[in-house]
Amino acid sequence: MKSIYLGLAILGTLLPLAQFYGFLTEYGLDFGSFFEQLFVNHVSSFFAWDVFISALIVLVLIQQEWRKQPVKHYWLAYVGLFLAGVSSGLPLFLYLREKSRIG
Repeated sequence: MKSIYLGLAILGTLLPLAQFYGFLTEYGLDFGSFFEQLFVNHVSSFFAWDVFISALIVLVLIQQEWRKQPVKHYWLAYVGLFLAGVSSGLPLFLYLREKSRIG
C-alpha cells in the first residue's frame, strides 16, 4: 500500500498544480479572479465546497492520527494539503503513516 499512496500523492500534487500553473501564467496572483472563477457556477461551487470541507476533515484526521501514533515528518502532509489540496495531502499522510509503521 505504501507505494500506491506515494504514487497517488505524486499524481495528486502534479495534476492540480499543473492546472494552477496555467492560472498563474495567465492571471498571476490575482486572488479576486481565482475566487471569481472558483465559484463561477453551481457545478464549480459544488466542487470547491467539497474540497474545502474535505481539506478541513483531512486536517482533523492528521492531528487525530498523529496523536494516536506519531508519524515522522507528518507536517509534509500539511504542505501538500495547502500547496496542492486534498489529493496531495491525504495520500501523502497515509504514505508517511505506513512508512512509520513499517519502519
